[in-house]
Amino acid sequence: MKNRVEELRKARKLNQDQFAKAIRVSRQTVSSIETGKYNPSLELAFAISDFFDLSIEEIFINERSAEK
Repeated sequence: MKNRVEELRKARKLNQDQFAKAIRVSRQTVSSIETGKYNPSLELAFAISDFFDLSIEEIFINERSAEK
């Protein structure tokens, strides 16, 4: 699954640590999400979408659906 987390975080001029604190996870979790090594739980995906005031679909791209 691809995502726009890094792009959106940088647009707000936040480093990974600041963003992690805002959504209550570790910096390592943010790094793993941004690099695609970890897909967040639904609860965390909602927290991220709420933080950026965007829908989950605007942040996370399901590559299988995009291929169809």
